[in-house]
Formats: sequence, structure tokens, C-alpha cells
Amino acid sequence: MVAASGVAAVQRLRQDENVSLPIEHPIKPMLAKPAKKIPAGAMYEPKWDGFRSIIFRDGDDVVIGSRNEKPLTRYFPEVVAAIKELLPARCVVDGEIILANVDANRLDFEALQQRIHPADSRVQMLAEKTPASFVAFDLLALDDRDLMGEPFEVRRALLEEHIGSVGAPIYVTPLTRDEDLAADWFTTFEGAGLDGLMAKAPDLTYQPNKRVMTKIKHERTADCVVAGYRPHKADAEAVGSLLLGLYEPGGQLASVGVASSFTMARRKELFEEMQAHVTEWDEHPWNWAADSEGERTPQKNAGSRWNAGKDLSFVPLAPTQVVEVRYDYMEGARFRHTTHFVRWRPDREPESCTYDQLEQPVDFDLGKVLSQGAV
Repeated sequence: MVAASGVAAVQRLRQDENVSLPIEHPIKPMLAKPAKKIPAGAMYEPKWDGFRSIIFRDGDDVVIGSRNEKPLTRYFPEVVAAIKELLPARCVVDGEIILANVDANRLDFEALQQRIHPADSRVQMLAEKTPASFVAFDLLALDDRDLMGEPFEVRRALLEEHIGSVGAPIYVTPLTRDEDLAADWFTTFEGAGLDGLMAKAPDLTYQPNKRVMTKIKHERTADCVVAGYRPHKADAEAVGSLLLGLYEPGGQLASVGVASSFTMARRKELFEEMQAHVTEWDEHPWNWAADSEGERTPQKNAGSRWNAGKDLSFVPLAPTQVVEVRYDYMEGARFRHTTHFVRWRPDREPESCTYDQLEQPVDFDLGKVLSQGAV
């Protein structure tokens, strides 16, 4: 049997006189600010690409909190079972739920997203078919001890002592104080699907919802075809996002993501500029979307599992404009995150915007990342 549902467990963690932790759910996770370079004198960890989660455990009561404070508990019954078997009986642990593609031996965020499903039968099926793991990187409470005011190096030592050797599917993230090794991790671990590097000051206390850590992420640029736009949700005569495409070897234009980093004034200007490029569906390379307008993203057969009522329709544009965008990395055939507009490229032909221009990370074994430990 799975542990109690998130709501019931939260209620017990708050109300039952026999259930007590020094930190109450919910709590917002500590955040990071971006940096271009690796800072000196820090403690360094890989940056995982999963669901940020804070685990609250008091005996059989388990809650997996999320960044938006809504429990993820019901979606990951196999992680709940591992928590009850492997973690200290009373603890609060900050970390990341991840999911590995076994065949590719790398993280698979798209498969992880599929785990968020309203039907319990599908949750149970996916827990068996695509089991998740938990990577711990901070210990906020242990038994009756609130550790949030302790220096990070103290919390880390306790994390290693009490969780470091419990075994799969719960891991402690690798850590090093060696800046050169951290730089090597930044390059090599990307091949296992990781997202960059985290840097934390040794004396850093845990500060919920404050950007007091540092994150260093991969940044690259690509030239893409602009194939459509979505209207802004607050103003139909402003652009919410530009839809981007790259040409596949067979000549088909594939949807790869969006660019949406614009001020409202610029969004209104873009709306006016794009009207000259609006085209009919039968002249558009994604004309299959015409039959499902308002229901599908340009990624065929994909909808929004996070907001079922969200209108994901788009206005088709003739694929004649090229834009340069900044991105961190690809997941499969698409940009993993929203890209950032850099500049228009009137000097580029749309047909030259292919996957060949993209930098591909060197493959790296995910298992080797998880086995690094503290260095």
C-alpha cells in the first residue's frame, strides 16, 4: 500500500499530537541566482533536471512538497515507499525527483512530466513502468533538530552521515570543493542530462524562497525559423511567444520551442510586425494543427497537462523569418526551456536553420554521476 495521500498526510503532520517535526509543511525551497562563471571558494554540486521536492517524513506519514507548495506525494508511490524504507524516521530533506531513461542512461524530463496524471490507475502503472528516484542535496531537520540555521557544510556532513549510503532509488548528490573538478563536471555531466552546476557558500544557512545560492547553466545560441505566434493572455493584440522551428534532414520543419522574453511594449510592436507574415493553414508546414486549433501545441499530439483549460492555439506565420535565440540545452528534438530572443537574422535563409548547427554534449553515464559522492 502507498502511504497516505498528500492532503491527509499534511493534515496529520500539522494536527496529530503524536506527529511532530521541527519544521512544518509547506516550506518554500531555497533558490539560486544565475552567474556566468563558477565562483571561487564554494561547495559545488551538479544541477539536476527534475522536480524540486522537499520531503517531510514522520514515521509512516510522508509528504513530498513541491516548489509551488502543492504536494507531489500521490504521483510517486514508489518514491514514498523508498522514503519509508530508507530515510531516517523523522527528517526533512531537500532534493530533486528525477527519472532516468534506462536505454539512453540519461535524465528524461519529458517522461517525468508524464508522471503527473489525475488517474490513480495510470499513476500506479507509470510508477512500475518508469520509476523515479530522489537525489538529496540538503538536510533541513533530523529528529527534533531544526538544521536550517546551521552552516551548509554542517548540514551536508549530516546528510552524508544519515543518508549517504542508503542506496537506490535514493541518492545524495555529488559534491566537491575543487573548482577544477567542478568545471569538469559542468562539461561532462551534461551528457547525462544534467542542467549545469550549483555553488553554495560553506557557511550558508537555509533561507526559504531567497536566491542565495548560485547556478551556472549552459548557454548557447541557435538560428531558428519563426513559424507562428501565440497571442498574449492579457492582450490579444500583443505577442505572447514566438514559435520556433528547425528543418529536419528530410526537409520537414520541426517545432522546437518558443521565445517569449519581451517587454509588453515590444510584444505590442511584434504583433503589428507579424501581421504581414500571417498565412493560411493550407500554406503552412504545420497545417495539421488547423483541425485542432485551440487544443494542441505545435508539437503534434502534445497538450498542456499542467493546465487543461489553457488555450494553446497559435497564429500561423509564413516560415520566412529567422531569429537567433539563446538556449541552455536540447531535450530530444526540442529546447528544454523557453529560449531568449537575441536578434533577428535577415541575413540567414530559413532553409539553413537545421539541427546541424546545434552543439551536442558528449554522452556520459548517469550512473557514474550518481556514484561520484563527496569529493
